[in-house]
Amino acid sequence: MTSINTKKRHPADVLLYIAIYICAAFSVALLLGIILYVLIKGIRSVSWDFLTGVTSVLKGTTGIAGNIVNTLYIIVVTMLIATPVGVGAAVYLNEYAKPGKLVSVIEFATETLAGIPSIIFGLFGMMFFGETLHLSYSLLTGSFTMVLMVLPLITRNTQEALKTVPDSYRQGAIGLGAGKWHMIRTILLPSAMPGIITGVTLAIGRIVGESAALLFTAGSTGLLPHSFTELLKKATQSGGTLTIQLYLSATKGEFGVAFGIALVLLVIVLGINFLTKALAKRFDVNRR
Repeated sequence: MTSINTKKRHPADVLLYIAIYICAAFSVALLLGIILYVLIKGIRSVSWDFLTGVTSVLKGTTGIAGNIVNTLYIIVVTMLIATPVGVGAAVYLNEYAKPGKLVSVIEFATETLAGIPSIIFGLFGMMFFGETLHLSYSLLTGSFTMVLMVLPLITRNTQEALKTVPDSYRQGAIGLGAGKWHMIRTILLPSAMPGIITGVTLAIGRIVGESAALLFTAGSTGLLPHSFTELLKKATQSGGTLTIQLYLSATKGEFGVAFGIALVLLVIVLGINFLTKALAKRFDVNRR
C-alpha cells in the first residue's frame, strides 16, 4: 500500500522543496551577515565607559548611558498607556461589540493607523502634543506619539490571539455559570497570552527602532539623570534615544560610534526576542 511518505515525488515538488530551503538559508545567512558585519565594525567602540558614560565635548568622552535611559523611559511610558488600551479595545471588538458598521469603522481606522508613515506621526505629535499641549520637545511628547503608533499593532495582534481561542472554551465557561467578564479574565486572556505577548514585543521593537517620529518630538539630548528626582523631571525634558544618537553620529561621520550603538541595539532586539519566546512558552496554557 502506497503512503504519502513512500509515494514518489514529482520533479516539480523536488524543485519547490529546493527553492524553499534556499530561501530559508538565504534569510538565515542575511541575518547572520548583518550581525557579523555590525559586530566587526562596532565591537571596538563598545566598552564599559561607552555604556555607562555620556558624550561630552569638554571632557572628550563618548557614551550612550543617557540615550539608554531615554529609550527605556519612552518604552515604559508608552507601554503603560498603550497595552491596557490596546488589549481592552481588542476585547471589546472581539467579545462585546456586535458585527456592524461601528466595528468595521474601528477596524478600518486601526488598519489605516498601522499603515501611516512614522514621519507623519512625528509631525502630528510635534504640532499637537508639543505645540498645542505645550509639552515642547520632551520624552512625554515622544511617548504619546509612540502610543499612537503602536496602539494599532497591539490591538490587531490581541484580536487575532483572541480569535484563536476555541469557542468551546467560552461555551464551557458560560455553561458552568461563569459571568462574561470572569470568563474573559480567567479563560480567554490566559489562553491568548502568547499572542498578546507577541504583539507587545513587536510594539517594543518598533519603539526601539523608531527615529523619525522621535526626532520631531523627543529631541536629541543625551544627559544622564543622577537622582530619582532628576529622573522624574526628565519626562518634561528633551531626550534622544539610541536610534536618534545613531543617526546624529552617522551624519557627523562618527561611524565607529554609530556602529557601536547599532551593536547595542542588535543585542537589545535579540534579547527582547529571546525573552518573548520564553514568556510565550511560559504562559502557553496549551502546553501545560
